[in-house]
Amino acid sequence: GKVKPNSNNFAGIGAVDQHSQDIAKFSSVRNGIRAHIQHLKAYATTKPLLQTTIDPRFSFVERGCCPTIFHLTGKWSTDHNYGKKLKRLLGKLYQFP
Repeated sequence: GKVKPNSNNFAGIGAVDQHSQDIAKFSSVRNGIRAHIQHLKAYATTKPLLQTTIDPRFSFVERGCCPTIFHLTGKWSTDHNYGKKLKRLLGKLYQFP
């Protein structure tokens, strides 16, 4: 509920606690999606970005700390079942006709 739809911030970048004042806002859906992917890439790998950095929190991530979805638990999300929930969701997506 902290991130408003018109901010195009689909990853909740900057919404780190109840009193977040640094919630990122992006000028378009395209930029919001690009920032989300960049943020995930920061967690997944140490490889450099191929385009200009849009994610304002990219440099704050411990690069490559989450090589699998299960490692996101406790880092991307405080939900102790986050990785398991992602796996279930991906399983449903891959079964979609």
